[in-house]
Amino acid sequence: CYPEKHPEAMSIDSDLAFMKMKQDMGAKMFISQLFFDNADFYRFVERADKAEIHVPIVAGIMPITSAKQIGSTVTLAGSSVPKKLADICAKYGDFPEDMRKAGIEYAIDQIRDLRKCGMGHIHLYCMNKPKMTEIICKSI
Repeated sequence: CYPEKHPEAMSIDSDLAFMKMKQDMGAKMFISQLFFDNADFYRFVERADKAEIHVPIVAGIMPITSAKQIGSTVTLAGSSVPKKLADICAKYGDFPEDMRKAGIEYAIDQIRDLRKCGMGHIHLYCMNKPKMTEIICKSI
């Protein structure tokens, strides 16, 4: 499911209607596409609830560990980039190790906030980076 709408969907409402159809056809849960602003995810969960989508929605988090990654990721997923993350990329983009650390910390902060707000399950898009995944899991 797409917290900010599938890039090819006509509208958020049509996207939610498709999601509801999936639920009605037997889907037992949804894993969200990545997002970088938890407020977008919280609004999405509220809209899904109003659309009578009641199966679990798992938050999909993808750490941004390089500045160039943000361009391809946003294009692929249709996710917006909040100012805080854009500032991190601008500040650390030319410093790969600092960018990696800042991106991981951003993802950790996102996950902590999601858990604090009652989201019990998180899907981590780890992109075959086991060390990054280990750091995040130990931190949360």
